[in-house]
Amino acid sequence: MNTFSRRVLLLVTGLTPQVVTETLYALAVSAEQKFVPTEIHVITTVEGAQRARLTLLDLREGQFHALCREYALPAIRFSESNIHVIPDPTGQPLADIRTPEDNLRAADYITHLVQDLCSDDQAALHVSIAGGRKSMGFFVGYALSLFGRSQDALSHVLVNDPFESLPDFFFPPSLGRVLHARDGRPAHTDDARIMLADIPFVRLRGGVPSSLLSGNTSFAETVNGFQSGLNFVQLKIDIANRAISCGGKWITLAPSLFTFYLWLAKRCLDSLPEGGTLCWRDANHQDFLRVYAQVVGSNTAHYEVASQSLSNGFENGEFFEQKASKINALIRKALPLDAQAYQIVPFGKKPFKKYGLRLIAEQISIL
Repeated sequence: MNTFSRRVLLLVTGLTPQVVTETLYALAVSAEQKFVPTEIHVITTVEGAQRARLTLLDLREGQFHALCREYALPAIRFSESNIHVIPDPTGQPLADIRTPEDNLRAADYITHLVQDLCSDDQAALHVSIAGGRKSMGFFVGYALSLFGRSQDALSHVLVNDPFESLPDFFFPPSLGRVLHARDGRPAHTDDARIMLADIPFVRLRGGVPSSLLSGNTSFAETVNGFQSGLNFVQLKIDIANRAISCGGKWITLAPSLFTFYLWLAKRCLDSLPEGGTLCWRDANHQDFLRVYAQVVGSNTAHYEVASQSLSNGFENGEFFEQKASKINALIRKALPLDAQAYQIVPFGKKPFKKYGLRLIAEQISIL
């Protein structure tokens, strides 16, 4: 994820702003595969914002600045403007989440912010659910499931006892020191362990109406819209890389196989009769070659060979059968459970057998 120019760490916090520095330490300092954010955003309430400002962002005593200095982290944009306080129904900052109405306001606010951050294709988003009320963690994780992309991640930071409950512990300093719990019990920071638990989540974004990805609906409306419009079958075709994405799983195909699949997909997109299915007897080989030229170029050896081999058109059904068989085998290997929705399907019997896709235009996009 460090290949993305914009890398966002988003957290929900309450009365323990320590989760910000603990998560940042786990991601940017101690992790084997580091995620160094370019910016940090925090969702919280009035008191949570006040604690974050005083303990994290104070220029002299702020622990965020201390962590960045101590471990020589690159510049990370994190200021008071990045602390997002959930508003109440009148638009004023919410003091705490105490009522069902407060809960709905938090859900809507979190949903909109996650939706906005996920609208930037040049950004990778890492979401932490470690802080704040349990409902806040649920909402931010659920929102990421609705809008998250392949580059986005979800986690929970874990800190060993007694450091999890020590108010003065924010991250393990490079030079260890002794801290004291409220009962006076001492603990040395060299014994602190911060662990990041990655949380797998189901990405629902690929099979939902585009209006929900860019709209400004409430949390409840978004969930209902996803539920009613959910369709996991989604084909994406990347011509430049000769690859197809079947429900999020990318499969690279040889030029002739990719062209054949693209040819059938284009016919689906054009909403031709019978889904654009083709029989070799009726197929125009020049149509295939035009698509092939789009894939490999019209002045290439690949195109010259294909043009010569099809100089007399499709002489029998072998061309269609072989392409369909090879493509279906590759899809089946990549998607053992979901291959059927994306495979090329034969219709009818020889010598009038037709080939096509079961997909409709709304399920196909060409990059």
